[in-house]
Amino acid sequence: MSKKHVVKLDEEQIAELREIFRTFDRNNDGSLTQLELSSLLRSLGLKPSADQLEVFIQRADTNNNGLVEFSEFVALVAPELLPAKSPYTEEQLRQLFRMFDRDGNGFITAAELAHSMAKLGHALTAEELTGMIREADTDGDGMINFQEFSHAITSAAFDNSWP
Repeated sequence: MSKKHVVKLDEEQIAELREIFRTFDRNNDGSLTQLELSSLLRSLGLKPSADQLEVFIQRADTNNNGLVEFSEFVALVAPELLPAKSPYTEEQLRQLFRMFDRDGNGFITAAELAHSMAKLGHALTAEELTGMIREADTDGDGMINFQEFSHAITSAAFDNSWP
């Protein structure tokens, strides 16, 4: 067993995780069964097979009671939520950002996002476009800055971690 380094989430992330956890803890016993965890992962866009779910629970269930408590859930997902664990380097993210930020002003507008996605062969509906902007635009200015972009890309990488 390798020692895990301590990861720190901010209070907002912890609150968000607690909210997600509570939603899927159907019987409110403070732990998730395999079925509850499976529902939670599917809601995040993950589609774990029965085997992957088993491995996930084994990794999470540090007290070996067959259930995943909130603290175990946090310990398992925290590394995925921290930028240090991003599968992309800062430079790769900046290059990608520059591809989307066509006028180079440091922001990606809805029009730039639509154009770039269309060029990549992913034409977006107006609904998808506003959804993407709304999700990434944490400061609510209607545009995506580099920090918001990095967070969105890193989160998306986590969402796609199951084949």
